Amino acid sequence: MKKKQYSKPVEPDPWQSLKTYTDARIALGHTGGAIPLKEVLQFKLAFAHAKDAVYSELDYPKLEQKLEQFAVPYLKLHSRASSRSVYLQRPDWGRSLNEASVARLKEMPKIDHDIAIVLADGLSATAINQHAIPLLQRLLPLLQKANYQLAPISIVEQARVAIGDEIGHLLRAQLVIVLIGERPGLSSPYSMGAYLTYAPIQGLTDERRNCISNIRPEGLTYELACEKLFYLIQTSLRLQLSGIALKDNTDTLYLP
Repeated sequence: MKKKQYSKPVEPDPWQSLKTYTDARIALGHTGGAIPLKEVLQFKLAFAHAKDAVYSELDYPKLEQKLEQFAVPYLKLHSRASSRSVYLQRPDWGRSLNEASVARLKEMPKIDHDIAIVLADGLSATAINQHAIPLLQRLLPLLQKANYQLAPISIVEQARVAIGDEIGHLLRAQLVIVLIGERPGLSSPYSMGAYLTYAPIQGLTDERRNCISNIRPEGLTYELACEKLFYLIQTSLRLQLSGIALKDNTDTLYLP
């Protein structure tokens, strides 16, 4: 007679109620001493999404079509990293422009600008494809209403954050804003970051920048990100500084 087998039920996790407040992988439960099969498969799927994000590419046709609505010229540039594999192995090459891009910027009219905006693929081009335009739709009207002189928007492939310093300097901008795809996480493979640097020039380090992270509908919303970024832009240009010396005080603006 064949012995009947019984599967052990999945035991609930006491942290289950906390899942309401975070996308982090908590309260997975367990079957004996193991993670439930469903959660193992979800982990593998999340890892696959993160890997896909790293190897995603900028959707130039979509970005160019959407940028037309702003009546702001744009440039297509490239870092020294010729491919994604080179980009991942040589982070330093992602921080500077290739010769053709440098030459193109040097050929442009010598006009001073208040702000240069850079769209960089970073480690998740999909994040730029999804979130850059919705954020610019909210930010650019504020900048234009404030009469800031905007440089052409730069779209840069195989780029890292520091490439904005070179671009901002060559475009004679007081301040550069880099929108970039952040390093994918297992719960947020398509998150965008915004980096702000006053007086950009090649060779600056991270303490000179301000960062707004996790921009996506499930994280920091476009409206809140725009509010924080516009506040930092105004304050940075007024005080002529950025980085650790510039504080985000937007949370105190609504205190009684």
